[in-house]
Amino acid sequence: MLCTEGAWERILPMIKLLDCLRFSKLTSMSYLPCFHGIIFLTILSSSFAQKAPDVSKLDPAMGVNKAAAENLEWHDVTQWGIEGRILPDQERKRWFDRLPASAEGKVTPAVWSLSRDSAGMMVRFMTDASAIHVHYKVMKSNLGMPHMPATGVSGVDLYARDKDGKWKWVQVTKPATQEVKAEIIKGLAPGLREYAAYLPLYNGTEFLKIGVAKGSKFEGLAPRGKPIVFYGTSITHGACASRPGMVHTGILGRRLDTPVVNLGFSGNGRMDKAVGDYLVQIDASAYVIDCLPNMQPEAVREKCVPLLKQLRAAKPETPIVLVEDRRFTNDWITPDKNQFHTNNHAALKAAYEALIKEGVKGLSYIPGDSLYGDDTEGATDASHASDLGFMRQAEIFEPVLRKVMAK
Repeated sequence: MLCTEGAWERILPMIKLLDCLRFSKLTSMSYLPCFHGIIFLTILSSSFAQKAPDVSKLDPAMGVNKAAAENLEWHDVTQWGIEGRILPDQERKRWFDRLPASAEGKVTPAVWSLSRDSAGMMVRFMTDASAIHVHYKVMKSNLGMPHMPATGVSGVDLYARDKDGKWKWVQVTKPATQEVKAEIIKGLAPGLREYAAYLPLYNGTEFLKIGVAKGSKFEGLAPRGKPIVFYGTSITHGACASRPGMVHTGILGRRLDTPVVNLGFSGNGRMDKAVGDYLVQIDASAYVIDCLPNMQPEAVREKCVPLLKQLRAAKPETPIVLVEDRRFTNDWITPDKNQFHTNNHAALKAAYEALIKEGVKGLSYIPGDSLYGDDTEGATDASHASDLGFMRQAEIFEPVLRKVMAK
């Protein structure tokens, strides 16, 4: 039997151990067949063991981004501001936190911790550079998750406007370390154009700089006002988009050409009054309340009406959109989950109808049954959207938001 390189180095110590035991009075001979078996299995497994190939060497496109060029001009995005960062004049623990420092101790510890992820944040700039680089660092060392790639969890996702003013994707970073200093793309067509870079979804951002060649034109674009504010769960947070720009909130921001705020808190979007206290401080063009996946029907009945009255009291004219939870894509074969969604939907619909009956104006409602589509293919793990599921949600949200924002 042939062994691969290095196999004998692993096997020989075991053979020597067996020889020692064979002549030891402390060892019963009855154990020797066991040791013989261990050695045989070790030799057998070693003979077939192969070192996993580095796929990036076979296909360079599967590797990390090329290192940033030397002698670039670096532009710190904090110098002109970033969209998706609410109440920018309030003190922050870290500049890229989604909630101000005052939220610590007011919102739940879980919401506070999750608010330190940079989900939904997007920075805009103009440049005529032929290559664009980024230098950034993320807070957490876990760059990806078992069901969500590092590009979505910890990547920076670049878009640009084409000649007709439409947002189109350009490239994303493929992080392998917490600090990334890399070329996103080179060989760009000549011309001055607007770019947008989306920040990591499930990681915090420590700093972010945009790098271009010296002599290139560059202008940071200030954040636009009156965003659509989304308050929701892990799905709103971005699970499990392959890239930060593929969350439905980002898709809608590009389609409607409007800023968005992503206040998705994974597992903890529960219509909390403490979060509402920050929602009402935002000069929003619309509120989208999409918390049902993290709630039971009893909690919906308890908390939905008070939250919407809290918003309406502070913002009499701002549209509010209520969203039913999506159905698990395997709820057709899991009766308990199917019934849970049905009960949750009924609780939200009852709250909505009670508010309408009381004369509360400016409310809209999005059913959840088809948010991921009707073919069971819109989720990564039955619960969290794939890129396909996010695109389908955006298709359903878009006409509702266009209508309420046109009023």
